[in-house]
Amino acid sequence: MKHVRLLVLSEDLARAVLALAEVQCFHPDPRPPEDESLVADPGQRFREVYHLARARLDKIAQLIQFPPPSTLEPLHAVELDAIERLNVWLGQLWDEVSGYEEDFRRIADEERLIQDQRTALQDFAQLNIDLALLRARTRFLRIHVGLVPRENLRQLADALSLTDSLVHVYLERGEQAHVVIVGPNEPEDTSLDAVLNAAGFQALPIPEGLDRAPAELEREFTARLADLAEQRSRLNKTLHRWSEPLRPRLSEAERILTLAAPFVGLDDAVRSRGHIARLAGWVPTSALPELRQRLDVVLGGIYDLTLRDPAPQERSLVPTVPVKNRLLAPFAMLVRQYGIPAYGEIDPTPLFAASFLLMFGSMFGDLGQGAVIALTAFGLRRRLGRFWPFGLLAGFSSMGFGALYGSIFGYEELLPALWMSPLQDPLLMLTLALAWGVCFIVTACLIAIYNRLANGQGREALFGQHGVLNLVFYLALVAGAVQVAGGQGLGTFPSILALLSLGGLAGYAWHHQQQAPLGERVLVVAIETLETLISYVSNTLSFLRVAAFSLNHVALSIAVFTLADMMGTFGSVLTIILGNLFVLVLEGGIVMIQVMRLEYYEGFSRYFVGTGLAFRPIRLGGESS
Repeated sequence: MKHVRLLVLSEDLARAVLALAEVQCFHPDPRPPEDESLVADPGQRFREVYHLARARLDKIAQLIQFPPPSTLEPLHAVELDAIERLNVWLGQLWDEVSGYEEDFRRIADEERLIQDQRTALQDFAQLNIDLALLRARTRFLRIHVGLVPRENLRQLADALSLTDSLVHVYLERGEQAHVVIVGPNEPEDTSLDAVLNAAGFQALPIPEGLDRAPAELEREFTARLADLAEQRSRLNKTLHRWSEPLRPRLSEAERILTLAAPFVGLDDAVRSRGHIARLAGWVPTSALPELRQRLDVVLGGIYDLTLRDPAPQERSLVPTVPVKNRLLAPFAMLVRQYGIPAYGEIDPTPLFAASFLLMFGSMFGDLGQGAVIALTAFGLRRRLGRFWPFGLLAGFSSMGFGALYGSIFGYEELLPALWMSPLQDPLLMLTLALAWGVCFIVTACLIAIYNRLANGQGREALFGQHGVLNLVFYLALVAGAVQVAGGQGLGTFPSILALLSLGGLAGYAWHHQQQAPLGERVLVVAIETLETLISYVSNTLSFLRVAAFSLNHVALSIAVFTLADMMGTFGSVLTIILGNLFVLVLEGGIVMIQVMRLEYYEGFSRYFVGTGLAFRPIRLGGESS
C-alpha cells in the first residue's frame, strides 16, 4: 500500500476524481494536508447541493417509478453548475409531486382510522349491545368497560359482590379479560374504585362513531374502504399519465448523481489553493500502473503524483485490501466477525479456510452426509448468497474424510476405507489430534511473532505472550512429553530449555512489575508463570475433541443401526433415514461450533489483532466495495 498525493489544476479536479472512481483503487485519506496553505475546501458547495438533490430525487422515486440508467456512458465529470441546475429542476418537480404525496397520505390516514375503528368494533361486538348505552351516564348505575388480568378475575368478582356490583366477561384474549362492570351510582362511595385499582383494571374507552349497530358500521367501513381504494387507483393513474414524459429525464438525473457521487465521497481528502487542488489517499501498489495510465489519458499528463510508504505511526490509518477469491469470500466474512487484519498483519483467511475444512471433515467424515451438505448448499445458493461456497466446501471435506474412513450414511461395510474407520484405532486418532494441535499452536505462535516484528514490536515478539520464549518453552514441553510417552524420561535438553525460557518469561514479568511491592511482584510473577504452563497444556488437550468427535460420529451411527435392527423392515428404513437427519442437523451443528471455537480461541486469540481498517475506494455510485 502506498500513500498518494495528487496535485491537479482546480479546473481538472472533477475529471481527476472521475478517473480515480473508474480505477477503484483510491481510498481517501481525510487528514488535513501538511501544507497549511491548502485550506480551501472546493467540494463543500458541491456536497451541499448533491445531498439536497439526492434527497429530492429519492423522495420523488417513492412516487414515480422510473428505470435506472442502463449505462453510465458517456462518462464525464459533473460540474457544480450542472448539479445546481439539476437540483433546481428537482426542487420544482418535487413542489408538484408533493401534492400527490399529500393526497396519498390523506387516503392512508383515513384507511388507518377505519382499520382502528374496525378492530375496536370487533372487540365490542361480543357485547351485542348498543355502545351508546355504555358511554352514557345514568342516574342510578355506574358502568365500567375495560381489561382485567385473567388471574385476578375471580378475586375481582368476589370483591364486587360485596359492593353490590356485577361483572360480565364478554371476551378473553391472551392474559387479559374484557369486562363490563355495573354497580350503583353513589358519588360518595369510592370502594368500587379501590377494588378496580387493586385488581389491575384498565378502562377501555369506547371510540366515537361506534354508537350504531355493529352490522351497520361494518357495512359503512367496507364502503368507505372501497371508496378510498378507488380514490387511490384514480390517483395512481393520474400520476402515471402526468409523470410519463418525466421518466427519461429522471433516469438521466439518476445517472448524473451517480457520476457525481465519487466527488462527494472524497469529503475532507481534497483541499485547494488558487488554481491548485490536492487529493490524498491510499492506493495498493499493484494498482499504481493502471492509475497512472488513466490519469495520463484523462489529464493529459498535467498532474503531479507523489508516492511514499506508510510511516510506522500511520499503520493504524492504512486500509487493508480484502480477499477477493470467490471460494475464500465466505471464510473472509467469518474472519471479519472477529476483526479486520491490520496493515502489515498476516491475513488469516487462507489458513483459517484450510484448517477449518480439515478439522470439520475429520470430525464429520461421511461420504453420503457430506454429499447432502454439498448438494444442499448448491441447491440453496441463491438464498445463501456469497455464503454457499462455504457449505459446498464443507460438504466436500466431509466426503473426502468419509472416503478415508469408509463411511457412507453411517454404513461402515458398504465402502472399503481408503485408510481406516476411527473406531479401529482410537489411540491413533487421539495421537493424531494432539499432533495436529501442536502444529496448529506452533503455527499460530510463529504468525504472532511475525506480526509483531512487522509492526516494529521486537521486544514483544521475543518476550511477549505467544512470543519466541513462549514458543521455545512450548516446544521443549512437547519434546519432553514425547520422551516421557516413549518411556525415556523428561530428558535433559528439553528440561534445560523449558527452565531457561520459563525463567526468561518470569524475568520479563518481574521487570514489568517494578512499581508493585515485593510480595505482590513475587505473587504476580508466580501466577503468570504457572498460567503459561497450564494454558499451553490445556490448549493442546483441547484438540483432543477433533478425535473425540470423529469417534462420536461412528458411535452415533452404530446407535442408529442398533435401533433400526430392533424394528421391522419399514421401521428400520425409517429409523435409518431419521437417524441420518438427526446426525446431520445436531452433530453437524455441534461440530461446526467446536471448529469455530478452536479457530477463534486457540488460533485468532494468539496471533490476530483484527484492528485494521477496511479498504473502501471511491467508485461510481459512491458505494464502498
